[in-house]
Amino acid sequence: MAYKHTILPTVGEKITLDNNTLVVPDHPIVGCCEGDGIGPDITRASLRVIDAAVEKAYDGKRKIHWCELYLGEKAAKLFDGDLFPKETLEALKDLIVSIKGPLTTPVGEGYRSLNVALRQDLDLYACVRPVRYYAGVPSPLKRPETVNVVIFRENTEDVYTGIEYKSGSPENKKLAKFLREEMGATFFEDAGLGIKPISPFGSKRLVRKAIQYAIDNNRESVTLVHKGNIMKFTEGAFRNWGYEVAREEFSDYIITEESLYNDYGGKQPEGKIVIKDRIADITFQLLQLRPAEFDVLATMNLNGDYLSDAVAAEVGGVGIAPGANISDTVAVFEATHGTAPKYANQNKANPSSFLLSGVMMLEYMGWKEAADLINAAYPKVIADKTVTYDFARQLPGSTEVTTSGFADALVAKITGAAEDLARFEDSRREAIERAREEREAKRVMNPVEAMRDSGRQPNTASGIMSKIHSIGADESVEAAMHVMTDKNVSAILVKPGADGQWGIMTQRDILEKIVGANRSRDGVKVGEIASKPIFTVTPETNISQVAKVMLDRKIRRVVVAWNEKPVGIVSDTDLFRSVEEFGWGPEAG
Repeated sequence: MAYKHTILPTVGEKITLDNNTLVVPDHPIVGCCEGDGIGPDITRASLRVIDAAVEKAYDGKRKIHWCELYLGEKAAKLFDGDLFPKETLEALKDLIVSIKGPLTTPVGEGYRSLNVALRQDLDLYACVRPVRYYAGVPSPLKRPETVNVVIFRENTEDVYTGIEYKSGSPENKKLAKFLREEMGATFFEDAGLGIKPISPFGSKRLVRKAIQYAIDNNRESVTLVHKGNIMKFTEGAFRNWGYEVAREEFSDYIITEESLYNDYGGKQPEGKIVIKDRIADITFQLLQLRPAEFDVLATMNLNGDYLSDAVAAEVGGVGIAPGANISDTVAVFEATHGTAPKYANQNKANPSSFLLSGVMMLEYMGWKEAADLINAAYPKVIADKTVTYDFARQLPGSTEVTTSGFADALVAKITGAAEDLARFEDSRREAIERAREEREAKRVMNPVEAMRDSGRQPNTASGIMSKIHSIGADESVEAAMHVMTDKNVSAILVKPGADGQWGIMTQRDILEKIVGANRSRDGVKVGEIASKPIFTVTPETNISQVAKVMLDRKIRRVVVAWNEKPVGIVSDTDLFRSVEEFGWGPEAG
């Protein structure tokens, strides 16, 4: 489209996509919206630092050509009061990669959040928030250096869809009447009502992007964070759909947490990402007590909103927290804090959130060398105690500088000793790898303690199932007994024979049908004495429901099946051991 106020640079090339792969030229055109309040101050300062890092990293052979885009108050002045012009939306799609400052949104009334509108209108379904500690930044934690997580927050669903009805309104009364009379729901009179949609489509594409990120960036694990113990058909479903996409699309790259312990003794195989899940409240707790247990987290909109700000507080606050909103075709990086209008145009605010979002942007573009220079220079400037007012009041003996002064200090570090900075970032990565090895050693030495420390609380069949061992129906009972002895198991699955049914053979079957009946173990086929049909549950079946199935059927084992294929087995011994090791109680909020 022809732009009215957006002016593309006369030099540079647009970033493109080739089969959903980003193609970045050496002189890309990148969109930039300075935002409201302190936005112009932090944008100017940050772009200077980014430009210096790019020039130094690539010896002047690469350069970003910035294209100013308009949203918020500046857009309203140019577009006759329109805070959210269609022209800017089209430019964001056209340029593919952009960065923006904070935007003003009133609370409780008036126009909807520009940030939410941007995410929904461009389908920027993944809010990505990396949170890591930079040495010297004030933190409430004793060991903030152990915080190194990337949060993937689903951006388009959950209560943020805005489907809610004001108390007393005709729409509210109509919905309340339907819920009570047609659905049997009970709740207080005149309650405001909201809808919480969580879909397989929205959940799977978010988890898919989180897993792919973990693979591409050599991360250790992906944790699905949910409140599925209470909201079973929304948050619980998110968890289940997350495991589905992991199994169906990434089977060559992932292992479940159960497999990590049951099949590999806690030692993570090379090139494999561990998929696990945690209840939201225990996640919040452990991110304060043992943050190193988490790496990449994938969660829904509301959980992700709280979680990203809470973790950011551990390493310096949202004032330095970077973020991005990404679809399959468009990426918008952003400062994650508010506009702080009382500091507008004072050249005083900390530019770190915008700047570190720029670092994310450089990494997304594949310009890792430039990103590393900023990542390494940042803690060195903090170590010099050359900081803006927000850090100065927390760091005794510091020198308070302006927004632009902080940028000057960063540029000086970047342009002065790039080689030293590169080594600094390499040493940080080596420290992360050493910490991984230490966690692995602990898992191998004491798996139960490691599981407890990581917050693992098995609540489904997949969390306590044992690995299955199977044998053909035409094999002899003697051969099956050898397998059971070698694998130290008391039951073995029997593959379908002529009847097409799976079966199970246990030690008790051998006692009753071979020893007690005085039959020869090498002359009887397994299929002749196997119990059929087997009783199955899905991996997501709650442990209490598994116990109920066993009691109702008067059996000691159930088979865990996925897409009609056995993937594990749960015995009464597994249930007992789970209760003994991890405790048990009714589901709580």
